[in-house]
Amino acid sequence: MTRRSTSGLVAGAVAVGLAAGWWLARRHDLSHRYDLFAPDAYRRLAALGWIAGEDNPEHLPLLHDYMAWEKVPALRARARRIAATLGTAA
Repeated sequence: MTRRSTSGLVAGAVAVGLAAGWWLARRHDLSHRYDLFAPDAYRRLAALGWIAGEDNPEHLPLLHDYMAWEKVPALRARARRIAATLGTAA
């Protein structure tokens, strides 16, 4: 194998890896979009990520309810940042 073909093979593998990673992350986020009030903190984090990606000001009332309910300070702060972003988009 020549150096050029090895470089092309590595570049192709990296591109496929990135595409697969993006697809899996998107699938994970979509599967947990309704888990904002789930018992598992990781699912709540995924739901917050989905809400942030949607960029829809209609989610503001839901986020305010969530911030009043959430006990984990880091997740509450993440929700506050998302709400501030959505509030400026409105």
